[in-house]
Amino acid sequence: MTTDRIYYSDLAVPPGEYLAEVLEEKGIYQADLARRMGRPIPAINEIVKGDKAITSETALQLEQVLGVPAHIWTGLEAQYQLVKARANEQAQQEKDIPLLEQIPFVELARLGFVKKTRIAFEKIKELQRFFGVSALSNMPQVKAFAPAFRCSGKHKASPYALAAWLRCGEIKAREIETKPFSKEKLEAVLAEAKKMTRQPPAIFLPVLKRLLAEAGVALVMLPHLPKTYAHGATFWLGSEKAVVLMSIRGSWADMFWFSLFHELAHVLKHDKRLTFIDDGVSNPEVQKQEDEANAFAGEQLIPGKAYAAFIQSTQLGTETIRAFAKEMGVHPGIVVGRLQHDQQLPVVTALNRMRERYIWKKSAT
Repeated sequence: MTTDRIYYSDLAVPPGEYLAEVLEEKGIYQADLARRMGRPIPAINEIVKGDKAITSETALQLEQVLGVPAHIWTGLEAQYQLVKARANEQAQQEKDIPLLEQIPFVELARLGFVKKTRIAFEKIKELQRFFGVSALSNMPQVKAFAPAFRCSGKHKASPYALAAWLRCGEIKAREIETKPFSKEKLEAVLAEAKKMTRQPPAIFLPVLKRLLAEAGVALVMLPHLPKTYAHGATFWLGSEKAVVLMSIRGSWADMFWFSLFHELAHVLKHDKRLTFIDDGVSNPEVQKQEDEANAFAGEQLIPGKAYAAFIQSTQLGTETIRAFAKEMGVHPGIVVGRLQHDQQLPVVTALNRMRERYIWKKSAT
């Protein structure tokens, strides 16, 4: 019968205990051993008590004096230190257990990023592997996760949940083959992407992913995780591969497209060393870049001059919105969403029927 479970001893026995047994058996006192080895007497006593490690040099001396092979002493010492390290690791895991409340483990398991379990210690180990850290409490200092811990606002987002979402995006992005980043190719994709707003996701998504990959951008679709409140994110994997991570939080199609163009603005215009998280909350550190990305997205979808002329000269209604949307080459829901954002239309209106909702399907990820 086979099993994949490995059992470890949790009893830390210092090799000095075996040394004491050998000395007693041979009738050698610690002081005599010290003189034979040319070592201070306190040093031998510290080894016996487990306060001092047996080095390779000491192991060779013990072999010469006592006849016990050096590899026995180094092996005992290595096992002793490993057991102590495992005990320290378990103590650290116990400290990290409260952090489980901030991490959507069930959702991560459902998406296949971690193994399902209800045991807290097993969850900690799975998350250590998932995040690539020796302790969950180390995460705020890890460069890849630091942006999640700098995000805070009215939504009370969990930085650990945000870090988990970013990590999922990174894992998925590494599976996507992309060509070296090309600004020119990406700018050409924008016009094509705008036309796709009038198509259903089953039609546009495979094409959009392919076009972006050819421009050096990995588009990753991941469901919104609890306590993240994120619409999208942008970061780079090296200098030649950008990642745009989308959640379609709220499911409104017009919000998805605005967020997509917003993230692409970061790719085109802003520092590759930065990670941008679009959670709808003002972040003073990158406010200028966020404002630029918002302006870029708005202008790409509905040019400002045309939009201003439309709201000044037209009575807003189903037919006029449809006609203007057709002229702009976008879905009518994008026009409705823009009007609502600018308070030209109420949030609750019959015109909401012109907006679409996207529904998550497993293949979308």
